[in-house]
Amino acid sequence: MRVQPYLFFEGRCEEALEFYREVLGAEVTMLARFGESPEPVQGMPAGFENKVMHANLRIGDTEVMASDGRCSGQSGFQGFSLTASVASVPEAERVFAALADGGQVQMPLAKTFWAPCFGMVADRFGVSWMVMAMPEK
Repeated sequence: MRVQPYLFFEGRCEEALEFYREVLGAEVTMLARFGESPEPVQGMPAGFENKVMHANLRIGDTEVMASDGRCSGQSGFQGFSLTASVASVPEAERVFAALADGGQVQMPLAKTFWAPCFGMVADRFGVSWMVMAMPEK
């Protein structure tokens, strides 16, 4: 069994994919648009044909799935966080700052008893992230 996050960006998926590509080095491994569906999609607003019906995004060793969902414009990312575990404090600082750009810092990066630095931030799409530099061995 494998459990994977599936994020619904409610109309901003393509923007989010590009953002994660730039910030996290993510790679879009699959993308299908609503207009490419072999069957009509019920209940979608006019002009949704070019919106993302489904995408696979590889971030490091993790695969995340994403969509524009129902294109309501109201993303509701609550009750979970994605964790970005990086190799060094400078990389944690870079990733944290990039995710915080246009977002909201929930807990600034700081040294903790479990990691040389750890912080929490909601990015510009409302996705909650925990960024952590891995402890040296």
